Amino acid sequence: MIFEKIAALLAEQFGVEADSITMDTSFEDLGADSLDIVELTMAVEEEFGLENMDEDDLSGISVVGDLVNYLKTKLED
Repeated sequence: MIFEKIAALLAEQFGVEADSITMDTSFEDLGADSLDIVELTMAVEEEFGLENMDEDDLSGISVVGDLVNYLKTKLED
């Protein structure tokens, strides 16, 4: 469920098909720059009801699977 929501957000933001996004898709593959990452972070916070995602945690996220696993951990808290 988390992956599907993330794929939909990425598809909308980067103009790609959600079906083309996998757990191994990197944000670099999507052509994301630092502004895109900030916008994605805000969209993820809104979608999942999170506040102020930790920048230190986010620095280690480079592929979609990293983000999904991060969200699973945050949502369990």
